[in-house]
Amino acid sequence: MKFLVDECTGSAVARWLKEQGHDVFSVYDQARGIDDDGVAQIAQSERRILITNDRGFGEKVFRERRPHHGVVFLRLANERATNKFGCSISCLICTAKQ
Repeated sequence: MKFLVDECTGSAVARWLKEQGHDVFSVYDQARGIDDDGVAQIAQSERRILITNDRGFGEKVFRERRPHHGVVFLRLANERATNKFGCSISCLICTAKQ
């Protein structure tokens, strides 16, 4: 699967996804400081599922009805990287593959 991991989500999530064999664009590692419109543009043009903690993408995707190839909002009580990619993303990927 192809993912774009937003800068606020962090490089640990991107690294974990790569270790699982996924095609990953990490904003933190590859385009740090890019604005949300730029992130959305890359995700759309490269047909990537966006993984983010940024609620601003909810506005762009749902209210503005911008085209996308999937958005995963990681809104967790514990925002540490290990909690982000534990069961949450693993379960999501398994579900998406079905």
